[in-house]
Amino acid sequence: MRIDQIRGRLRAAGARTCHEDAVLRAWTHALPLTSGARAAEHFLPLSLRQTLPAIAAELDMLARVSEEHLGNDGSARLLVALSDGRTVESVLLPPHGVCASTQIGCAVGCAFCMTGRDGLQRQLGSAEIVAQVVLARSRRTVRKVVFMGMGEPAHNLENVLDAIHVLGTLGAIGHKDLVFSTVGDRRVFARLPRGPVKPALALSLHSTFAQRRAELLPHAARIDPAELVELGEGYARATGYPIQYQWTLLDGINDGDDELDRIAALLAGKYAVMNLIPYNTVAGFGFRRPPLERAKSMARRLCARGILTKLRQSAGQDIDGGCGQLRARSIAPPTPLDTVRIVAA
Repeated sequence: MRIDQIRGRLRAAGARTCHEDAVLRAWTHALPLTSGARAAEHFLPLSLRQTLPAIAAELDMLARVSEEHLGNDGSARLLVALSDGRTVESVLLPPHGVCASTQIGCAVGCAFCMTGRDGLQRQLGSAEIVAQVVLARSRRTVRKVVFMGMGEPAHNLENVLDAIHVLGTLGAIGHKDLVFSTVGDRRVFARLPRGPVKPALALSLHSTFAQRRAELLPHAARIDPAELVELGEGYARATGYPIQYQWTLLDGINDGDDELDRIAALLAGKYAVMNLIPYNTVAGFGFRRPPLERAKSMARRLCARGILTKLRQSAGQDIDGGCGQLRARSIAPPTPLDTVRIVAA
């Protein structure tokens, strides 16, 4: 389901634009649809008030928790059932963030990622993307949304941008706290600057060598890493937000001095943050995270060379919660939507 379909449903029930916005604002904040200073008795048309319970039930079915896995770090990985019975993953990030999915599966096929193993299965509608944030807000405070879950947002661009617009306006999430994560696609750099809500941008780099990057990201757009950084720099200067470069550290593959030297040269003087993320192990994939001291050394050496670098830890490592793993493990008969399994780490 898309946001425009929700608006159409509200209009058919007698809503004007202001009424649509009031209902969507309440929904995006995980509040009753008639909440606010001027509630239903004084503000919404009678025909709309009569239809709201049915609409609310439809919205509740867009994203329901099927499984919840709690991490020791305060994270929670959710297996989210959609209205058609398919599932995606969302992650509640401490202290006030959520990582949302944009597709079921993924066409990029990153060599180290479980999500792309079976390719792209379906696009998520903009309402299904927002519904993951609503679900998160029903459980804890959410002030930041990162579109880094299952899927490549650039391959579902219009639905993701519609979701970003709603969350950045009616949802009252700061524009810089809406993070569009992509492997890189020229359409992103053409389209994002034109929107009224300009999200922050995270670029999955993973290697400064074009051939190595192509092997790790086999179906990503063929953009040379140097060109990708230049495109990112243009967006950073236009929006005032630094580009967040994502670098999954793979032992013996992209954690060597050859990469370190080229990162330092490539990002010198750029408005950027390098996020080094030790690999979240996936059984059977043949990749390992480097020793912690090696990761720390790489971060220290990049900082010493003038590159703002942060050593991140993937949320939920103690529950093998890498993207796609939770969904892949869910091979038992479907759990009824009104039943939630909670697995504490």
